[in-house]
Order: sequence, then structure tokens, then C-alpha cells
Amino acid sequence: MCSLLIVFGGTGDLAHRKIYPAIYNLKVSGLLPDNFAMVAIGRRDKTEEVFRKDAENAIRSFSRENQGSEEDLKKVVSRFYYKRADFTSFEGYEGIKKFLNQLDKKYQTHGNWIYYLAVAPEHFGVIVQHLARSGMTSQSRGYKRVVIEKPFGKDLQSAIKLNKIITDVFNEDNIYRIDHFLGKEMLQNIMVIRFANVMFEPLWNNKYIDHIQITSSETLGVENRGGYYETAGAMRDMMQNHMLQLLMLTAMEPPVSLNTHDIRDEKVRVLKAITPMSFEEVKTNVVRGQYGRGMIDGKPVRAYREEDRVSPDSMTETYMAMKLEIENFRWAGVPFYLRTGKRMPIKTTRIVVQFLPLPEILYYKEFNNLEPNRLIIEIQPREGVIIKFNGKKPGTRNEIIPVELDFCQNCAVGEVSPDAYEKLLLDVMAGDSTLFTRWDEVEYSWKLMDNISQAWNLQNPDCPIYPAGTWGPSEADELMKQDGRRWFND
Repeated sequence: MCSLLIVFGGTGDLAHRKIYPAIYNLKVSGLLPDNFAMVAIGRRDKTEEVFRKDAENAIRSFSRENQGSEEDLKKVVSRFYYKRADFTSFEGYEGIKKFLNQLDKKYQTHGNWIYYLAVAPEHFGVIVQHLARSGMTSQSRGYKRVVIEKPFGKDLQSAIKLNKIITDVFNEDNIYRIDHFLGKEMLQNIMVIRFANVMFEPLWNNKYIDHIQITSSETLGVENRGGYYETAGAMRDMMQNHMLQLLMLTAMEPPVSLNTHDIRDEKVRVLKAITPMSFEEVKTNVVRGQYGRGMIDGKPVRAYREEDRVSPDSMTETYMAMKLEIENFRWAGVPFYLRTGKRMPIKTTRIVVQFLPLPEILYYKEFNNLEPNRLIIEIQPREGVIIKFNGKKPGTRNEIIPVELDFCQNCAVGEVSPDAYEKLLLDVMAGDSTLFTRWDEVEYSWKLMDNISQAWNLQNPDCPIYPAGTWGPSEADELMKQDGRRWFND
């Protein structure tokens, strides 16, 4: 599993917050190969000494708690190298190639090179073409793999164009479209919960489930990403990728094996079973909104239109909710409600499975306040599973109250789940693409989102303002009320 990791955009925020701490944590955990080195490619004028000092500071700031020692840190960073180059110009690639060959020989990585494109999406195609032109993508000696961060395109047309450029150079098995959500512990646990427990899988269908809610909320605003967010919005930033990934894992059929291709095949079948909405259905089944001024953690925060690099009359959505239906035998008649937003009361990502109520006999006839059973899978920041059911309240009175079984896997003191990037980097080195997005997943997800975008462009719907610190616009509540349901915010 020896590897040379080449990070384009190695002086950027993503590299410092995620990639370098992940490499360090893998080393401390004993999972990083001995034959490993990392090269950061950047346009900034830095010495290797300065770069390594910056990397050390980033690891101290962003790595998991209680990890390793100063000696461990020095050992890891001693394998970090910096190569200054303008990666948008072909002229610099001969120097990069020569430098990589030297390190390949020094660390005996046998031509196993991983190109991590931690750069703006407009540079993806250019870098891949320059790598190919300079002879740095040949699979004749060792593997050559490319890791691409989201967003993969801004719509289906641009995604197809980008995919054509990349697949002309790399075959699908060597392309790793990273969605860090898929590296999270509890997201991987969804399949285990479903397929390794007889108490869940037989009930995972329209005979027992009323509906499913999938929520991903943030208390943060757009921070310093106003320019990017103006072109993306909640749809492209979250719904098209993260939220649909959660949907696929929740709704997929059992794969015939745990083979990468079998799992991905079942995920894609979920998207294929969703009929794109008509423009009229978009109007009734999709809600968008934008945060205004409000209070977060007792402190006033500004509105989205007051953020840096955001238009004062922007109609970009920072909140999106929608109702989808999967047209297959398992899920026919079961609505899925998805919502994501910024500047909300809490940071959480969770899946709520609401089971059907029992017939109105016995206890359901006598007690009119009984709630149906619920299963809650919490993905972040709390990781765990909660089962809510009805039980008798202790005492002489015949009272029934809601009770719950609560399993939390990251609540114990000292127990910190590995960061998603640790798992994903390790998988790239091992050649395991199970937790990465295959092209047809990208294609079908864009087909669904493009249909909504086209409806918005034609209808020019309102983008209601919701106060920061609330659960989104009132229109999202109406989306549930029209079906006689409500969002679970507790």
C-alpha cells in the first residue's frame, strides 16, 4: 500500500484543515504505510521549512484530541514536501515530474502516485490534461489515481464535459470522487444497522414505515465562502451530493455482496426509481429559503445578503427542503422528506424513520396521545441510534409515556471517532472505491436537480427569508402539514 500523495492546492484551507491532520492521525494510529510521502503543489513562494511549520500548526489545531506526541508530529512532517509550481501552466509539470521521481526512488513507492485535486473545480480538467501530456498518468509502473473534491460540475451538462476530460485520462476504477459524508462512521453504520439486524430489515418497507425524514443543518453561515456560495446555493452545495447520498444508503436494496460494485449498483437503482418532478410538482414539493438576521448561541448574526461577496439582492437559497417518492415495491407510497440549511438552531445530520401507527384498538383506542415508534440515526456531531417507543409510566396509574433506547458511540470520554478523511485516504491507497461516488450516481443526481433548477428559472419562485437561529421558512412546515405530518426538531 506504499503511496506518494501529491496534493494540488497544498497551501489551501482544505489541505490544512483536513488532509494533513488525517495523514498525521493515520500515522499515529499505525495505519499509514512506511513507504509514504506527501508533496504539496502550490503557487505560493514558500520554503520547505516554512511549509512544514505551517503543516505542523495545522495538525496541532485540527487533528483529533489526545493523538501522538511532538516526536510523532516531527516524523510525519519530515515526509511532507513542497514544490512551487503554477499548475495551470504546462511549463511547470516537467519540474514536478522530476521531483516526484526523486521522492519515488527515495521512499520506494514503486510508481504508486495519488493526485489529490484540492483546488477550485475549474482547475480539475486542466490539471488532469497536463498530467497526461507530461506522461505522469501511465499505469505501466504502479497505479496512478486521482481524487476529486465536490462539486463535480455545476449541472449535468458541465458534469458530463468534465467527466469526459477525466475519463480520457483515467479509467473509472482510478477516479475517486470524494464526498466526505461517506467517510463518516455512522453513515457507514447505516448498512450494518439495516442488513445485520433481523429486528430492522424486515420492517424496512412500506408495510411498516409511514415516512422518512433526512436532515442536515448547520449553525454556521457562509463564512468566507460567499463568492462560491452565490454560484452554488444549498442545492449544489448539499442537496445534489450529501443529501442524496444519505437517501441512497437509507433506501437501497440489500446488495448481493459487500463488493464495491454491488453496493454502488444498489445505490444508483434508488436514484433511477425517482421520477423527476414536473414543474408543477416542483412548486408544491420543493421549498427554498435564505437566512436573515437573527440569533445564534445568544449572539446576533447578520443576514446572508450582508455577508462578504454576496449580492445585496441575492436570491441564492441557503435552505432547501423537498419531498421525494421512490417508485419501487419496497417504498411505493412512502414519502422521503429532505432538508438542509445554514444558520439553523443546531448542527446535526440525522435520519428519522417514522413507523406506521397501530390500528386504533386496545391502547391506541384508550390513549389518544400515543405516538408511533421512531428510529433515529444520528450521524453528526453526535453519533448513535435512538429507538423511541411507548411504555408504561411507573406507578399505580395506568399511564403510557414515550420512552427511548439510546446508543451513542462517541459520547464516552476519550472516544473520538476517526475523521472521515482518514478513512477515505486509506481507502484510496488500498484501491477501495466503495465510499466514493461513481459517475452514474453523479449523472442521475444532476438529472434530478437540473429539473428543479429549470423549474425555478422559469417560475422564479420566492426565496422567503427565515430568521437565523430558526428551522427555516414557514413554507417548509407547510410542506409537511399538507401531508398531515411535521418535522421532528427535538
